[in-house]
Amino acid sequence: MINYNPKSWVELIFSLNKSDTIRILWKQLVYMGILATLIIVALHKLPQEYQNTLKDFTKELTAIYSLIGFVMSLLLLFRTNSAYDRWWEGRKLWGAIVNDCRSAYLKIETRLEKKEDREEMASLLTLFVFNAKNNLRANNKKINYSKFENPLVDNSPTLAMKMIYLKLKQHVKNGQLSQEDLIQLDVNFVGLMASIGGCQRIKNTPIPYSYSIFIKKFIFLYVITLPIVFFHFEYWAILITTFVFYALVSMEVLAEEIENPFGTDENDLPLDDICQLIESDIKNIASN
Repeated sequence: MINYNPKSWVELIFSLNKSDTIRILWKQLVYMGILATLIIVALHKLPQEYQNTLKDFTKELTAIYSLIGFVMSLLLLFRTNSAYDRWWEGRKLWGAIVNDCRSAYLKIETRLEKKEDREEMASLLTLFVFNAKNNLRANNKKINYSKFENPLVDNSPTLAMKMIYLKLKQHVKNGQLSQEDLIQLDVNFVGLMASIGGCQRIKNTPIPYSYSIFIKKFIFLYVITLPIVFFHFEYWAILITTFVFYALVSMEVLAEEIENPFGTDENDLPLDDICQLIESDIKNIASN
């Protein structure tokens, strides 16, 4: 995730970071500029009489295209809002994970008497957090029980939580924890599983395919006809078409980038930092 100063206008305007849409779309912008140029050049090959008729017709057509552009802007607004809602919900869920981990380990630290038992629970809780992060980034189903930083390995947080509950059951059995202690801890562990379930729901439920493909086709058909609609602007229509293409496609690209906020893109959530924060908090609680 990029840390920046939102008040620094000059720096933000002239910066070109990895996630800037100009850097992502520059090839498409070049292709669209070439295509618009070919269309304008082809129209200029028409007899002058037809060119004048076309210019008069497109002047009337501009108002209709303005209305279509307004409708498209509403669709893109809904698209970006939906993507941002997913991003923000993911951040709230990981905020809840941070709080539940702190609360759970504070209870463990003040209830278990043996240091080695507290350290074991701290390791298991840290294991759960890192496995949850790797699970959200995983591309396959290989299971590993240790803290594993390879995003291609799907470390199951559910199995890590199972190990935690087995240890808690053991501590209740040997008398280190009471049933009341277990109930109080269970509140936090149920919250952790609910938060991970919410994150997995976001990851595994993308924007419906038909909606996504419709927006892309709509943008393409709209932009590809702009050189004809703005033919009365002569060769300025090339610049207008390219700029409109950049504005519309950038919104779609940004929505695609943040709709799954658990990856490693620059605009995704800083899960590595959050996991390290939880690990650091657990160590601080254990050392004091």
